[in-house]
Order: sequence, then C-alpha cells, then structure tokens
Amino acid sequence: MKKLVFILTTFAALTFSQNAKAQGTIVDAAVGNENFSTLVTALKAADLVSALQGDGPFTVFAPTNAAFGKIDSNTLGSLLKPENKKALSNILTYHVVSGKLAAADVVAALKKGNGKVVLKALNGQELTVVQKSGKIWLQDQNGNYSEITATDVMGSNGVIHVINSVVMPK
Repeated sequence: MKKLVFILTTFAALTFSQNAKAQGTIVDAAVGNENFSTLVTALKAADLVSALQGDGPFTVFAPTNAAFGKIDSNTLGSLLKPENKKALSNILTYHVVSGKLAAADVVAALKKGNGKVVLKALNGQELTVVQKSGKIWLQDQNGNYSEITATDVMGSNGVIHVINSVVMPK
C-alpha cells in the first residue's frame, strides 16, 4: 500500500511540475535555461521579449550560447548595441515562425515534402528545413546549415527547438 501511495504521489508531482513548466511562455522557458542566456540578452537588446511573450503561437529555433559563440565576438558585441537594434531584430525574427510546429509536425512535413520543407520566418524571409544524414537541419538563405539538436521545449504560447548555429537572413 505504501508503495502504491508513493507511486501515485510521484506521478501527481511529475504531472503537476510538467504542467507548471508548460504554463510559462517560450521566453520564460529560455530565461529558465542557462544555455540560452546569450539569446535572452539579444532578445532584450532587440526589444523582442514582450512580442514573444504574446499569444502566439510561435515556433522558435533557438541558438544556444555555443551557437552564438561561433559568431565573432566583435560582431556579436556590435549587434547588441542600441544603434544596431534593427539588424539584430531581423536576425532574431529569422529564427521565429508563426504557429506551433512540434517535432512530429516537422517530421510529417518533411515526409510530405520528400525531405525538405520551406518555412516563412517572422522577418518575411524563408528558412528551409531539410533531412539529411539521419538528422534534421535548418538551411538559411545563404546556404549555411544549423542542426536541430533538441526539440519540443514547450511553452504556453509555442515551442522551442534548439539549434547549434545562428542562421542568418540575407
């Protein structure tokens, strides 16, 4: 009997904690993850936090700190300056798609599109999702690739998929 009570209590606690996590926005999910501290700093510098806390739904392809680390530090520092807010906003909104596309939705679209699907980012430009070598990648309009390394970080207003490089608009 004690074992059954323990199992039920554990199940209830896990269910509650999972639901509590899903109640926060995608911004809350990013703020709560130390691997996204550079992204959060950039969102604040571009004044996009409140927009991404809106109703959505949004799909965010979120670069990690390591992904931002691939950008020259002088370039990144320059982008974070107030006078470059518009350029930074253009880059960040290139990582966001309107609608909630869970990993299963992306995989289904890839199957339907023979391993390729084109998405329209919030900045109006296109991102291409491709499947190759058993992995799923984003390809930017410059031909550069970023691997999707983790999926389905859920928020109340959308979903985050983690990428290992910053994709750049034209």
